[in-house]
Amino acid sequence: MSEAARLREDICRIARSLFDRGLTYGSSGNISARLSDGTLLMTPTGMSMGFLDPARLSHLDRNRGLISGDPPTKEIPLHQAFYDTRAGTGAVVHLHSTHSVALSMLPDTDPDNVLPPLTPYSIMRLGKVRLLPFFLPGDPAMGQAVRGLAGKRSAVLLANHGPVVAGKDLWAATFAMEELEETAKLSLLTRGCAQGLIPDSQIAEIVRQFDVEW
Repeated sequence: MSEAARLREDICRIARSLFDRGLTYGSSGNISARLSDGTLLMTPTGMSMGFLDPARLSHLDRNRGLISGDPPTKEIPLHQAFYDTRAGTGAVVHLHSTHSVALSMLPDTDPDNVLPPLTPYSIMRLGKVRLLPFFLPGDPAMGQAVRGLAGKRSAVLLANHGPVVAGKDLWAATFAMEELEETAKLSLLTRGCAQGLIPDSQIAEIVRQFDVEW
């Protein structure tokens, strides 16, 4: 199986899994992944992540023009910002997952680091997650906001919209996205309680041992 064929299958399999587990719904969310020649495979606009056809995924050239497949998601500028500012990015996942969106709406959420240090895995896989302002869907300003971070964050949370995560490959981006949503859920479940946060000294050790951007 060719690189492109394998990646097409993986995108659709992962998208279906995310949909079936309620991490995205309707026609929300989008995924992109970079091939070794610099072109992108991306989920099409207006399509449910639960019912994607590998042959209909959008294949975009280096200038992000459509080579084949259905028209791509309107969030191309958002995805492209990660590819341009983080050289090791091989895939980007964007969802409208419920707990992350809820966390983005709360007034006491720290905009510089939206996830409290509840588990080591969110620190290891995500580092700090920045909360970005609200933008209209498809607004190129979302990409500009990501570019403003100068590649220092692998994940952001768009206010009232949802999380976006970049990873070295499709699986890494997916696992990090799942960790983000699960930690957001834990944060909401324990909000108002005496949260057992990981101490700063242990956070520093996790950052050092696992080479985390922090």
